[in-house]
Amino acid sequence: MTETGGPAGQRVMNLATLLTQAARRRGPHPGLIKGEQRWSWADLERDTGRLAAALIGLGIGKGDRILAHSRNGHELVIAMFAVFRIGAIWVPTNFRLTPGEVVDQAETAGACVFLCDGGFPEHAAAVAERASTVRHIVRMCEGTFGDTTLASLIETCPPDAVRPAAAVTYNDPCWFFFTSGTTGKSKAAILTHGQMAFVITNHLADLVPGTDSDDASLVVAPLSHGAGVHMLNQVARAARTVLPDSDRFDAALLWRLIDAHRITNMFTVPTILTMLSDHPDAAARPHPSLRYVIYAGAPMYREDQKRILATIGPVIVQYFGLGEVTGNITVLPPALHSLDDGPDARIGTCGIERTGMQVSVQDDRGKEVPPLETGEICVIGPAVFPGYFDNPKANAEVFRDGWFRTGDVGHMDREGFVYITGRKSDMYISGGSNIYPREIEEKILTNPAVAEVAVLGVPDAKWGESGIAVCALKPGTALSETQLLTWLETHISRYKLPKRVVFLDALPKSGYGKVPKRLVRQTLEERGLLPEPTGET
Repeated sequence: MTETGGPAGQRVMNLATLLTQAARRRGPHPGLIKGEQRWSWADLERDTGRLAAALIGLGIGKGDRILAHSRNGHELVIAMFAVFRIGAIWVPTNFRLTPGEVVDQAETAGACVFLCDGGFPEHAAAVAERASTVRHIVRMCEGTFGDTTLASLIETCPPDAVRPAAAVTYNDPCWFFFTSGTTGKSKAAILTHGQMAFVITNHLADLVPGTDSDDASLVVAPLSHGAGVHMLNQVARAARTVLPDSDRFDAALLWRLIDAHRITNMFTVPTILTMLSDHPDAAARPHPSLRYVIYAGAPMYREDQKRILATIGPVIVQYFGLGEVTGNITVLPPALHSLDDGPDARIGTCGIERTGMQVSVQDDRGKEVPPLETGEICVIGPAVFPGYFDNPKANAEVFRDGWFRTGDVGHMDREGFVYITGRKSDMYISGGSNIYPREIEEKILTNPAVAEVAVLGVPDAKWGESGIAVCALKPGTALSETQLLTWLETHISRYKLPKRVVFLDALPKSGYGKVPKRLVRQTLEERGLLPEPTGET
């Protein structure tokens, strides 16, 4: 495959056809809801076709990259399907990125069009000034900048100008999925039409089985990444999608929407799900429509998992998967979640292999290790991306003998359940022993006073590296460094004990709700809280 697509390969369905099919079956029924606004499937299909024709009129076509920077909204959804329809490549950003970061992504992708939410004039100005490949800046929503607006492009194109979806092959790119950059600069992972057809089918089979047009999904994360993929699943089944009319996280509003729209499924990340379940409305009344609450993107610690199960019931679904595999590595369905900490609970597992996917835990030479032994989690299957755009060095690093190397460390038990210990990049070596922070973090979170924790390896003159635990406490609790370390001595081996504990009001989070170790380390550096290496024990 070439990185800009091409005629080679098997002809497959253009992803935009999912919307056409939904409109054919359920035309007058609502497909998208935000506040008091409703768009039927017919509305969405009509405007998608008109926008697609308008983009072609601007000289945009197959293989061109369209960068989009926007909060969740109706126009973002229309734009995504229009880009798919003409065979161009969808390049969404996280709307919380800085102008400079958006410019970097525009240059990485070689974008020729920038669709920008009217609330981000600084981003539009930065792209106009510094992104040399961008020829058109199109404003979405209210604002004062741009060559034109998305609404005007749609309005100036009559319905009879609509063209059929572009012909695509399995290997034609449809989406540049930017990695979240938890350990460094983001890279553009290429997702293709054929790959994504498998991903959607797999998600429907393994994450939300039985989904149909009577279902409703609530969006609680940016549509630029995992939530956008999850929305494609809903479109494939003509299930309506509900967008909150506030960009600010509001647990009370989300619970009201769940009840008012009889929400059956939603996709989120552990930090958001924890806050949602901790809100009084979670336990104040039953939520009978809710069947699948999917969480992914970061580990969920056992104590949080138990509290959520006790509050909202056996409806949570965990999956493990990177953007490069579009979430398709493992699944832990509701039936395999348990409140019981007994031997059958498989505490800490992220589940079993997804349908059609194979996991191998390998050593540094690429040899599969026996069950229960630690190694790097690697995966093959139709959901694995073909590579990063224009980045041969990164591609050489992540593929070995056809296996995609996730960079996550863990093991598989004899029954095929996968356990993640942590990121290879998070591991540190203290006194010659490999230390995996997640094991320590799991133990610290069982302390009733601790709300959040991240453990980092820092230089140590005597041991090479030692651990520092960065904690945020629950409201109304108190805990000292000495108290926590003394308590922890009874829970983990002494050589794994962090040397220091630092308390923050809250741990820094990315735009996706994750707690990247690089942001934690940066926060400590900025505040002068990283210890100087010493020889003390």
